[in-house]
Formats: sequence, C-alpha cells, structure tokens
Amino acid sequence: MIDALINILGKKTALSKESLEKMRAACLKDRSRLMDTLVETKLVQENETLEALSLIYGIPFAATLTVETAKDGWTAKISRQFLKKCNMVPLVRDDEVTIALNDPSDLSFVDDIASLLKLEAYSLVLAPRSQIQSAINTLYDRSGESAQQLVDDMEDNGFTIIDDFERTADLLDDTSDAPVIRLVNHMISQAVKAGASDIHIEPFQDVLKVRYRIDGILYEMLTPPKGVQASLISRIKVMAKMNIAEKRVPQDGRAQVRIGDQEIDIRISTVPTSHGERLVMRLLNKSGYFLEFSEFGLSDENYRTIHKIIRQNNGIVLVTGPTGSGKTTTLYAALSEINSPDKNIITIEDPVEYNLKGIGQIQVNAKTGVTFAKGLRSIVRQDPDIVLIGEIRDLETAEIAIQSALTGHLVFSTLHTNDSAGAVTRLVDLGVEPYLISSSVNSVVAQRLVRVLCNDCKEGYRLDESHLKALNGPGEKFLGEYVYKPKGCPRCFNTGYSGRQAIFEIMIMDDTLKTLVLQTSDANQIKAAALRAGMVTLRRDGMIKVLKGITSIDEVLRVTQE
Repeated sequence: MIDALINILGKKTALSKESLEKMRAACLKDRSRLMDTLVETKLVQENETLEALSLIYGIPFAATLTVETAKDGWTAKISRQFLKKCNMVPLVRDDEVTIALNDPSDLSFVDDIASLLKLEAYSLVLAPRSQIQSAINTLYDRSGESAQQLVDDMEDNGFTIIDDFERTADLLDDTSDAPVIRLVNHMISQAVKAGASDIHIEPFQDVLKVRYRIDGILYEMLTPPKGVQASLISRIKVMAKMNIAEKRVPQDGRAQVRIGDQEIDIRISTVPTSHGERLVMRLLNKSGYFLEFSEFGLSDENYRTIHKIIRQNNGIVLVTGPTGSGKTTTLYAALSEINSPDKNIITIEDPVEYNLKGIGQIQVNAKTGVTFAKGLRSIVRQDPDIVLIGEIRDLETAEIAIQSALTGHLVFSTLHTNDSAGAVTRLVDLGVEPYLISSSVNSVVAQRLVRVLCNDCKEGYRLDESHLKALNGPGEKFLGEYVYKPKGCPRCFNTGYSGRQAIFEIMIMDDTLKTLVLQTSDANQIKAAALRAGMVTLRRDGMIKVLKGITSIDEVLRVTQE
C-alpha cells in the first residue's frame, strides 16, 4: 500500500526520485500515522497526500467542510478532546451522517464514534486537519454554554470558592467543573471572537460589571454576582502569576493562552478601588492577521505620501495618537511593506504584539534591565538599516533615536500627542534641542480610528447647515452632499458600525517647517505653516471618508478635536 501511495504522489507531483525514496523510508519507519509522517517530511502538501489516500482507500476527499447545516446535539456524548486527538468529526444532518477524518490508516476511532452515537449507517470523507479542528470548535461552541448562562447558574445554584486553579494550554479544551474557571475561559474566548481589544472587570458597591472594548467603544456584556468577585480576580491573577494575596497595590502581569489555533497574549493590570480590585485585560492576538497599507482605506494622496516616506534612507518617521489609535498596526504595515532580504530590520517593543517574519524583535524587560534606551544602544551595534522603537518615552531614548537617524538609519517610532504638530512640542518638552529635531525628523503621521458604517443598515441623508455647524470650519462645499448615518441591526449588534478604518494627518518636515522649528516649538504656528504647505488635517481626511459613505460625521467628530 505504501508503494502505491508513493507512486500516486510521484505522478501527481514533480518530486524527484530522491524525494520519493525519502518519503517511502519515512512511511516504512512509522506505518501507524501515514498522514502525519508524509506532511512532516515537508516534501508534499497535505491536500496532495489526501487526494492520493482518497484513490487508495476509495474515500472521497473534501478540501472544505460545511458545518452551518450540521447538528450539534450529539456533542454531549463525545468529548471535544477525543475528537481533536483523533482528528475526526461527525457531521450529523437529517438525511445523513458523514464522519470526516484526516488519516484513514487507522479506522478504529471511526467505530468508536459510530458506537457512541449509535449510528446504523454513515459515510466517510477525508479532510484537511485545519478544517476538522475548525469544525470541532464551531460545533462545540455552538452547543456550549454562554458566559451569561454560566453567570445565571452561579446565581441559581450558589457559588463555592475554589482556590487552586491551573491554566490549560487551550482554553477550548478546558472541561474543568469549577464555575469560575469556566467563566474566565468563556469571557476570554467570547471576547476574542467578538474582536474585543480589552476586557474590563469593574467592582462597584452592589454589582460587578464586565465590559468589552469592541471597535474602540466599551459595551457592558455581563453582570456576575458580587460574590464571584474575589475568586474571579484571583483566578486571573493566578493565570498571570501575580501575587493573589496582595490586594492593596497595583500589579501588572502577563498570560498566554491558546484558543484553537490562535495564540493570545494577555496583558493584565489591577488597581485597588474602594469596592475591590479593578482588573483590565488587554488581548493581543499574536497569531492574528495584520493589515497591509492597501487595506487601510487610504486616500490616493495619503497612500503615495506614506509609500514615499517609509522608503527614505535615514531620518525619523513618527506616528502619533492616543492609546488604541492603531499606531503599532501602521508601523507593522510599514515594516512589512519595506521588508526585504537586503535590509536588516530590528525592533524594540513593549510588548512584541505581532511576530514579523524576517525581522528581529526585542522585548523590553525592566526586570533584566532591557529598557528602550539600553536596547536601542545595543541595536545600533547590530548594523541595522531600519529601527523600530515602540515608543519614545524619555530624553535618553529620544537622543539615541536622533543619533541613529543622523548616522544613516531610518527610525520609526510613536509618540502620544493629539496631532502631528504636537510631536515637535512633545520632543522639546522631553528636553530635545530644536536643531536636533529639525535635522532628524522627516515626517510626523497623526492618526485616529473611525468606526465603519454597517452596510446592512446605514441610512442616507443630505447635509444641511445644521449638520455642518459642528465642524468648526467652512463647510459650504459639503452642503447638499449625500452621506450616511448609523441605524443599527442584528448584524452589527445594533451599534450601526462594523469594523474600523484609520484617518491620517501627514506633516512632511520641509525646509520651511524645519526653519520654523528652530525658531519656535508652538504647535499652533507649526500646524498653520503645515496647512499652508497643503497638509490635510485629521478632520478633513475624516470628511473624505464621510462623503464616500464609509463613516459618519458624528464618528469623525468623536475622534478628532480642533
């Protein structure tokens, strides 16, 4: 059978005789798991192997599995872990039952599934491992308890404090009966599915509130019983290896969990309040997908400008904005676009939010003395072409960044300021000499995130003078334009919005601005000069998105201030 399999793979692929012999030897060495053995050789794709096995065993091959119409009532009879271990999933429908499997070399588990579900007849199909694992998670999540149901059960059945918790590697595999563990796991997994960036656990006198930040806005999701508070906070602190006995001082910690195939890094912060510890979890999907510039919704002019400034040979490019305005995503997109084998790119971050292929990333660690300034000094000795500094927080970091820029490196970094002109004022406040700013800073990009209107329910209307008064500027040219506002529907959870896009304000440090910076650090004067040079403000860029029907006037006003 192994010879037949290798012959079919030889006909289907352009593999050399040496490669085919290597696969044959691997299969003869371990006959018990042919599928895994062949994939591990990295000589053949999983789908190609499945197609070959399909011909040998006479079992149809399906590249994708449809689970929308499959029933989930059987999930109470078989554990999720068992199906994940054997890489099989039953797809039960009214007229048929199909068992999807990944490796047909051992069909004993199929008999076990048929026996547990009391199946008289069923069919088999071969499917990729990722499709099977995804189907398992979908079916069990659909049939499982919601976080609110867990809270209701706690209130109905009483609650017992359980002290000694241990975190599982995959939250979806945790079958612990401890209600607080199940509640924390559900909170995290549901927040990830909803695309939340933060989970807030807020104690008040009589109630405990759990809120998720989704698309930049906080939504109240749960109100667990007040008696759960201490155990809920303790459980999360144990996950983060924090001191659960110390409740009087602020603490910071970090945990890493896996939800299916997603690696989630959680930054955890607690502060004492008059009604107990307040806890916030920042969720970072390290295996998540980050955007490229072509997906930012950039105007043509801004795209051309950014394309140009990230390809300079030296100098500093600053990205400014408040916390949660997407600065890191913009910088990662920039690095991803200019990354190539002939460039040495090194970053120093706190924390490393996404793993970038081909780029050296250094994690700030205060305990071991790796600060932004010390790390940056070491980076400069690593012969980099491009350096990313997570944030310029102090004079020492700013000075090293400027020296790096002046000695032929391209430096990317972030600052917390309200607009692009404010970056100059901020650097002067840190103690940087104006002549150093003038000679090193190439451009400053201010940005905000605006929510995108839901396409299913947005309502159109024509702008009149009453709508334009709030813009605090000449808006006559927008009069009569057809734009949209949010309404709300089940698809967007009645918010009227779904997803976010960035708006930008790009200030190029031309000769006029550099001369002005030597004379003054007044942000208003610098901004006025930049506007005369043709800079498009955040609000104006936002209005372009309003006119395109992407967002609403209220949303642009919410995130901009002039």
